[in-house]
Amino acid sequence: MESTVATENNNLEPRDDMEFDSHDAAYEFYKEYAKSAGFGTAKLSSRRSRASKEFIDAKFSCIRYGNKQQSDDAINPRPSPKIGCKASMHVKRRSSNGKWYIHSFVKEHNHELLPAQVHFFRSHRNVDPLKSDAKVRRKKMLASVSKQYGAYQFSGNLENLFRNQHDRGRSLTLEEGGAQVLLEFLVQMQEENPKFFYSVDLNEEHRMRNVFWVDAKGMDNYSNFGDVVSFDTTYFTNKYKIPLVLFIGANHHVQPTLLGCALIADETVHTFIWLMRTWCLAMGGRGPKILLSDQNDNIKAAVGAIFPDTGHYFSLWSILEKIPRHLEYLSLWHDTFMAKFTKCIYRSWTEEQYEHRWWKLIEKFSLREDEWVQSLYENRKLWVPAFMRDVSFASLSTASRSESVNSFFDKYIQSETSLRGFIGQHKLILEDWYEEEAKANFDAWHEMPELKSPSPFEKQMLLIYTHEIFKKFQVEVLGAAACHLKKETEDGTSITYAVKDFDANQDFMVEWDAPRSDIYCSCHSFEYKGYLCRHAIVVLQMSGVFNIPSKYILQRWTNAAMSRHSISERLEDVQAKVRRYNDLCRRAIILGEEGSLTQESYNIAVGAIKEALKQCATVNVTFEANLRSGSCATLAIQGVNEVCQGNSLAARELMPYSRAAQTSKGSKRADPGKERENNDNTSNKKGKVTLEPEIPNGAQGVFHQMEFFYQNFLTGAPGKVYFEHIFDAPSS
Repeated sequence: MESTVATENNNLEPRDDMEFDSHDAAYEFYKEYAKSAGFGTAKLSSRRSRASKEFIDAKFSCIRYGNKQQSDDAINPRPSPKIGCKASMHVKRRSSNGKWYIHSFVKEHNHELLPAQVHFFRSHRNVDPLKSDAKVRRKKMLASVSKQYGAYQFSGNLENLFRNQHDRGRSLTLEEGGAQVLLEFLVQMQEENPKFFYSVDLNEEHRMRNVFWVDAKGMDNYSNFGDVVSFDTTYFTNKYKIPLVLFIGANHHVQPTLLGCALIADETVHTFIWLMRTWCLAMGGRGPKILLSDQNDNIKAAVGAIFPDTGHYFSLWSILEKIPRHLEYLSLWHDTFMAKFTKCIYRSWTEEQYEHRWWKLIEKFSLREDEWVQSLYENRKLWVPAFMRDVSFASLSTASRSESVNSFFDKYIQSETSLRGFIGQHKLILEDWYEEEAKANFDAWHEMPELKSPSPFEKQMLLIYTHEIFKKFQVEVLGAAACHLKKETEDGTSITYAVKDFDANQDFMVEWDAPRSDIYCSCHSFEYKGYLCRHAIVVLQMSGVFNIPSKYILQRWTNAAMSRHSISERLEDVQAKVRRYNDLCRRAIILGEEGSLTQESYNIAVGAIKEALKQCATVNVTFEANLRSGSCATLAIQGVNEVCQGNSLAARELMPYSRAAQTSKGSKRADPGKERENNDNTSNKKGKVTLEPEIPNGAQGVFHQMEFFYQNFLTGAPGKVYFEHIFDAPSS
């Protein structure tokens, strides 16, 4: 009977009538069968004849056959793929003709078979290319991947994504004992907060390959600020001791938000697809509108596969910081080159201007043959400002890394920072982060930005933008005075202006379409910072428009950033809500002072608050129901002017109590005569009363109690339970 080999038989499953010339031939057959089935193989045992010393018995098995024998006191035990699988083939040699036959065969496995990824098993690597049907294997693998990631809507041809991915067997390069430290950290974090998410990717040897984690705060921040995300691979690319990559966002105070951390083994497509898929899962299956990253073809492929609806762009600073390294041979002409390069990138008003200047630059410095420069041009729509319209990078794509929120981590992580060192200060990093955010929230509640001009734009955004954004926008409003515009062209409803900026000593082009309220400036401030520039402001002003169009007011930069409802075009609602909130805070502080003087007044105040909360909750539920049904006209929010009047009335009503609280000590009231005298002094010669009540010095305790409540400001989160807890009468 002839020997059977894998390539000559369509039915590769072992049969009782098969014979082989040698035990090596039998093993080669079993390997081919394993390849078709989807598992790795191993030579389990063999036995020689005592007389002839020739092999007479051999057993081959699945690599997961048996159980790992490990002593209890083993130090850093090596992971084992053995999980008790029984699949095997036992062959013996006939003494009559020397042929080998199948003595026993166990087909069943206790684990999943992987026919599409079978070539990653060690037993199937480095095979003879003449015996390997690569096209068939690739088709199987792509079919498997498409099925595995089908929920994420893979699009396009993925065939090129998985070429040369044999290094999927790599493992994380960590210091000795690092894996144990990392796992203990992840388990501890999840014990402290069950919402903490982590995932570990293992290679076929059960070694750590990639690890991802994100805390509950990061997931919550993503729901509010996940529109623009930066995927930062700087520490890995620059070969830091810790192979760390980060998902970073920016909150409404332009502070960094950590949306995920990962340790990765390599920069292969497999790694980035696993990471993007895992991060997407942690964030509830919702991808960002825009993802910024380094210029990397594998990242580009992974983002396109997992997030087909996400706009993927390269960070400007990641491109600009590579120039000295990639074009080192131009070091003698670096300044001249950068001047021309900057003009091409930042001063090109149209795509045609960019094309003209780019090729002029290429010819001048003989860069046609430079592969990196060629890749920049091929990917120009992913990073060149001239191609950026109808997007906003929310300050995450700056000209240098030091200006970006990504640099926040740089003060904690250096090239020699160890994994233990990073994990040791992980909580400190987050605490510093959250403290800065809490401080910004506190300042936003207690302070009011100062108006520096009579500009209607400045007044419009005073109560809408957060403090940090308002201050930046205020600079643009004031800078508009140093701009002079001249009409260049008019095409239908669109007018193009040339704006001379005397501060920057540059000319910019602004395109304004009044019927559509579309405005676009060549400085790209809105695209990169998220608010309009001085050049756009002066054009609006000269066009008779004195309010920023709502489409250019990003909710992520407003005091309503964490609101459940879109601010849409009802910006006056945001202003009114802020004013009402501030007024209620003043009233609450004064009520706290007055109500705490006696037990009787305290009980009255608590009862009034509880009753008011119930009524407010009822009204708000009705309002939201009508809002969802589209009939909210009967519950329209008061205008800003009405609220201003309400504030004035509140001040008049509560002024006497404010003065009384200031002069009180402990539970004693101030002298009535002095109280009247103080009240009389609050009026000026014309008999007018001061509109703003003074906040008592003794109100600091109330500030601390109400600081927590501010976190729910404008989010629609219920504060009823919290206030009932604060003002709950103490048991006697």
